[in-house]
Amino acid sequence: MKITVLTVGKIKEKYWNMALAEYSKRLSRYCKLEITEVADEKTPDGAGEALEEQIRQKEGKRLLDKIPGNAHVIALAIQGKMLDSVELADRLEKLAVSGTAHIVFIIGGSLGLDEAVLRRAHEQLSFSRMTFPHQMMRVILLEQIYRGYRIINHEPYHK
Repeated sequence: MKITVLTVGKIKEKYWNMALAEYSKRLSRYCKLEITEVADEKTPDGAGEALEEQIRQKEGKRLLDKIPGNAHVIALAIQGKMLDSVELADRLEKLAVSGTAHIVFIIGGSLGLDEAVLRRAHEQLSFSRMTFPHQMMRVILLEQIYRGYRIINHEPYHK
């Protein structure tokens, strides 16, 4: 299985990159992991809704251009379905058994995802009703994917 984390913006902080490297290493025994970043747009303070929508659309176009046609797309969105770790593991396993070879998880920028990206997604997943920085969300997502594979393979993992 190939898993792509498609995300808006780059990570500059060493500690986030170290955490991502650790989970990437752990996941390498279960799947082929790829992290693809697209450029984010600068959002001026006090930007109006029209400008914010334009920014979401520009970032959305960049994201859409990177999604392979055969991939199963899961957008991370506050309004998405909430799953616990066992349910996420079950979802990953069912996708694999059904013949899905490539899953793309999409993490938006500071303004969220454009409607066109949400429409392209096969499903929307929420980790919380709270908002998290995209850097942290990447780490949380990779940790949960790793936990999911440990669950699928009946391997111990702390609770």
